Amino acid sequence: MRHAACHVVRHESGRPWLLGCWEESQARIVRTGPVRLALLGTCRTSAAELLLRADKLSTAAQAEDAVRGTAGCFTLLASVRGVVHARGAAAGARRLYRASVDGVAVVADRARTLAWLTGAGVDMAQLAARITCLESTPFPLDRAAVFEGVRAVPPEHAVHLDRSGRADERRWWQAPPQDLPLAEGAAGLRQALREAVAARVRPGQVWGADLSGGMDSTSLCFLAAETGAQLVTTTLELSDAANEDAGYARSAAAALPRGTTCLSFPIAELEPYLTGLADGGEPDDEPALKRRDLAQQRRIRAVLREHGAERRLCGQGGDHVVLPPECHLHDLVRHRPAAAVRRLAAFAALQRWPRGATARCLADRRGHGAWLAGQAALLARGRTPAAAPDLGWGPSMTPSPWATEYARQATADLLRQAAADVPPLAAARGPHRWIYQAQQAGRVAVTYEQYGMDLEMPFCDDAVLEACLRVRPHEALSPWSYKPLLAAAMRGIVPDPLLDRTTKGDASAEWHAGMKAQQPVLAAWADSSRLAAAGLADRGALRRAWLSPGTLPAACGPAVEAALAAEAWLRDVETHPVPDYLEEHPRDRDPVP
Repeated sequence: MRHAACHVVRHESGRPWLLGCWEESQARIVRTGPVRLALLGTCRTSAAELLLRADKLSTAAQAEDAVRGTAGCFTLLASVRGVVHARGAAAGARRLYRASVDGVAVVADRARTLAWLTGAGVDMAQLAARITCLESTPFPLDRAAVFEGVRAVPPEHAVHLDRSGRADERRWWQAPPQDLPLAEGAAGLRQALREAVAARVRPGQVWGADLSGGMDSTSLCFLAAETGAQLVTTTLELSDAANEDAGYARSAAAALPRGTTCLSFPIAELEPYLTGLADGGEPDDEPALKRRDLAQQRRIRAVLREHGAERRLCGQGGDHVVLPPECHLHDLVRHRPAAAVRRLAAFAALQRWPRGATARCLADRRGHGAWLAGQAALLARGRTPAAAPDLGWGPSMTPSPWATEYARQATADLLRQAAADVPPLAAARGPHRWIYQAQQAGRVAVTYEQYGMDLEMPFCDDAVLEACLRVRPHEALSPWSYKPLLAAAMRGIVPDPLLDRTTKGDASAEWHAGMKAQQPVLAAWADSSRLAAAGLADRGALRRAWLSPGTLPAACGPAVEAALAAEAWLRDVETHPVPDYLEEHPRDRDPVP
């Protein structure tokens, strides 16, 4: 591995501890006596301050005390007398994997690195789990590595390596209590977002910032303006005349400080969705859903660089962390029935929930393991769950039309095993699914980082997630207003009309246009499908889904794209068996002073 490492950091003994390539601005690495401490990613703590904290460590696990309260999104690594503590981010935006290489435990931030080191192939059962359900990949299968013999470290766990190289995992993060009223919780979220932006943006720096017109990106723009940064905002003008995003973006731009550069990109002047699909490229650690707009994002990045902005703030993750899932109503009925009644009635009317199905969902007292086993049984039989409100431990696992019996059985087997072995992320459904959806956003952040998009996503910081989780969920989600928690947090920073918006735009028209433009590629891929060859997907069903997605229910769109992402990923793994990032690099023998 040394040929591929720009930097080497050593244990006290002189043995290599960290090997890799990272930007100097994205690393804080210090050593004092037997202690080595590293933060890789975005953080506000200086190397000098980190050195003072490192000097107080007597064990590797105490590294958590050294970084408590540090804003940003980073990987934490510590070595004390040869014992190692390593973890990513609780929100999933920084990940770690581990595997055994010649009997020695090795930890990496890329699953492909470990797959290459061990000669591991694709784990087809785990890949099946990515395409079998119409909804997103269920917990805990969503966090698994898709290479045989490579283990993804759960975001809330750290790897502990002893001096002999043996590894185990220890929980380092717990969800906070959900006990704050909205006003108090909003103040905490405001502070967390301010610190998250300040950890990235400095006064006078030129920064790009998405300004979609949505509340998430708009909030980040105004917070970045507070820091004194020179902003260059980017707005996509979509084709749907009913989409209000561009109008809200223009209103926000008019309220930003004088000197802000506001760039607008009519969608017709950008590459269509899925442009370059057939070109392939370096595969990610797992199939990536964000391939759809890669060409557009690269164009926007190039224009921002022409304006002097090397990195861009993005509102990704806002929907996932500031809005609790509706299943918190299941918890609320038991703990605060009076508060639940009115909200249940409002949500039932808004979502048109059938009264009988709603009552059955609320009466379901199964724990996570029993619920997961029940879903596995339905999936194995190929049965579609009865229509019902989404109040379970996860989305109902409706089998996709293209999933073969083998794919369904493989996924069901993994679910049964998880039902017996894997505890939920929290004791109740609401916080469990809130953390799950936040970690889904974190996975997207990792994908963009690996694609080199130079995006910063403050909503995916652990401190922001924790600030949201502290709020009573029935106050953070309302049938009568949109994103009440974020709106309360941003009052006085973002103009009120922008916070009072109740609509949300989407790019479904652009997605369908992109699928239509790629029909020749999609037809060829269906005929030579790697998923079909592996026994995971029915070739005819894939062809129908890819060439005529408009004939499927609207809810199938993400699943169609997930199957397409898996197909593209398998093809890329074929053509790039050796990761390009492991090519030889100029080396800095010892970057730590």
